[in-house]
Amino acid sequence: ALPGHLLRGLLPLLSVFRLERAEGAARRAGLSTQPIWRKLWDDVMKTRPPNSENITCWRKKFLETFFSNVLHGVLDISSDWRLNDQHFSPLLHSSPHVSQLTLCNMLQGAVELAAEHNQKVLENLAGSLRILKFQHLLSSDLSIRRSLVLLLHRLIHHGSVSQVSMYSWPVPDTVLLVLILSMSAGFWRSGNALVYHSSPCGLCREEDKAQSQESAPGQAERGCCNEREQSDGENQKGSPGAPKEADMEVNGCRADTHLNPVSSRPGSPSLQNQTCEVPCNHTDQLSCHHLLRKTRRRMKSAVGKKRRCLRRNRGPRVDPEDLYDFVFTVAREDNSGLLDKNSTTEGENAENWTSSSLGSPCTGHASCKKRGGSAGTFSLKAAHRFRSVSTLELFSIPLTGETCRTLSNLLSSWVSLENLVLSYNGLGANIFCILSGLRALSRRSDCQLRVVRLSDVFSHMPCMDLVRCVLSAFPQLHTLSVSFDLKNQLEGNSPQGIPSCSEAEIPESCLEQLEIRFPREPLHTAFLLPVLKASKSLQQLSLDSATLPCSQELGLLLEALRECNPNLKKLSFHDVNLAEHQKEVLLLLQDPVLQEITFSFCRLFESSTPEFLSEIINAVKRNSTLKSLKLPGNRLGNHRLAALADIFSEDSSSSLCQLDVSSNCIKPDGLLEFTKKLEGHIQQRGGRIQFTHLRLFQNWLDQDAATAQEALQRLQAVCSVVNDSWDSSQAFADYISVM
Repeated sequence: ALPGHLLRGLLPLLSVFRLERAEGAARRAGLSTQPIWRKLWDDVMKTRPPNSENITCWRKKFLETFFSNVLHGVLDISSDWRLNDQHFSPLLHSSPHVSQLTLCNMLQGAVELAAEHNQKVLENLAGSLRILKFQHLLSSDLSIRRSLVLLLHRLIHHGSVSQVSMYSWPVPDTVLLVLILSMSAGFWRSGNALVYHSSPCGLCREEDKAQSQESAPGQAERGCCNEREQSDGENQKGSPGAPKEADMEVNGCRADTHLNPVSSRPGSPSLQNQTCEVPCNHTDQLSCHHLLRKTRRRMKSAVGKKRRCLRRNRGPRVDPEDLYDFVFTVAREDNSGLLDKNSTTEGENAENWTSSSLGSPCTGHASCKKRGGSAGTFSLKAAHRFRSVSTLELFSIPLTGETCRTLSNLLSSWVSLENLVLSYNGLGANIFCILSGLRALSRRSDCQLRVVRLSDVFSHMPCMDLVRCVLSAFPQLHTLSVSFDLKNQLEGNSPQGIPSCSEAEIPESCLEQLEIRFPREPLHTAFLLPVLKASKSLQQLSLDSATLPCSQELGLLLEALRECNPNLKKLSFHDVNLAEHQKEVLLLLQDPVLQEITFSFCRLFESSTPEFLSEIINAVKRNSTLKSLKLPGNRLGNHRLAALADIFSEDSSSSLCQLDVSSNCIKPDGLLEFTKKLEGHIQQRGGRIQFTHLRLFQNWLDQDAATAQEALQRLQAVCSVVNDSWDSSQAFADYISVM
């Protein structure tokens, strides 16, 4: 109700709690609180946030970071009067603004959020949180894992988290890692292993109650039939005509105890009461889930558990070993719901595996095959299926063979997964295990995977073979990125019994973005050509660290791109020696379709003549399609940078908006000369210019601070300049080579 001028003066004097409450009034009065939140950030956080130029809402940025800092105990709210309000509950009032959260070390944050007094905070996060990150995790005890289970169940299975990312875990706790992976995939066993309270999740109970009401008319009859069948099965055990043990198990707890596919969208009904027709509580419900082909002795034990299930015991009993059993259950069955009829089984020879017909789950590769099951195989029959995330990212987390087999099994039915990123996981030969699970997933009609990014230090197979292998299984992919630093010295042939992926047939694909980082492999257009032909929708192509085996190779590639990919908009070369390919470079700059071209660390001017730079400038001036030109790391120097200003001369028809000249040995006087020439061209054109962004990272602007400051200030009146503080003394050797 205050007048606008009074409210404007009052807002900076409010605490965080009252400023948050006054947000609506300020908006109605046409006042922005963004400067106040930005000042709060500077005063309280005392750091410059990364990518600050891209922050659109400082209110959300402050409250989200404030929540994280308070949760991890790195911010004392008594340090600033604006935070120290008796009405202000730090976690509660900031939690609705938290869209991403990082948990680290001993998961102290998870323990705090799972505590009873933070129940309302957890409810707020279930509605607001989209990205959950784990970083620098350490081993944890059972009590911490209990809290983590509760947190993941609420935020993923009954919440809005769509992305789980894990970073920098050099020696991962396998139990904890697989627990996070399995719950991210939507699997949860609501028995002794993972229920740590006297009753199951309240939301699960509500869903179960709704389901039981819907199926009430026939429920009693089915329960009686099941009990009678179970009793009959016991009585027939010794008779000559008794059914086989597998049949008895199906009769005792119905065949639909196998995992049923369910929607991964929020609000999908729980399967907790659907998996077993015998009425039982959640504690012993998983005793109704039996693996086929068990011994008669274990069958007797299972029947005993079913009797206890009918009696409904009092509540769950926590056993520290249950969690370990849940994560590493030995799945010996061959008839698992995850196994496709055409998949390779343990008794088959590995030579049946082909790049176009990968086994599922992982059984085709020698390193993934173990007689009698594997301790790393995740048994999904004893778990229920809930909502799952759509993005999984694993960065710098070594994956053992057992963990890869578990991940492969999870991937094979993870239909909600849209984005998969596996980066520096030391896969080695286990890459075939991951591919096996992905191949099984590709056969699911409801598969939604659209983005796959695989990167590692060593490549276990040629990059192009891996690209063909993935695309042959997933023609519906929109983005595929394959990146390796070094070639494995043992690489040469595919594992014994497995034919090369280069034989895979690639159907017509939906691929729009392809990124390949070669570990100093030669770029043979003949190998890339089938991929380009199958990718008619390709819009972005990035080739990194490749070698050109002959002078004609780049020309062949450009010809293939013109013929096969008429919709290509962005083309990038990084760390590819183009010093001897000036003709091809000019052809690319004249291309009437390309909108963005990147020559990054391509040694463009290493052996060029002055005429080559003039030809580049003229080609860009005549190209009205090109919007972005990136030339980082090409040793432009001062005089070449100044010459590039002529791209915007009065006679130019260029539509160039962005120019990247990072890492080019540019000094302050050279930048000032470029600025003056650019200002002159703009004046000649009457101020009409489309140039909007200039990137100047890692140049030598610290050598004359005053001149650099003048140049930057004048440039910022023309375009947006992105710069950094960089110590040029580290690049002295590069400077000598340019001189």
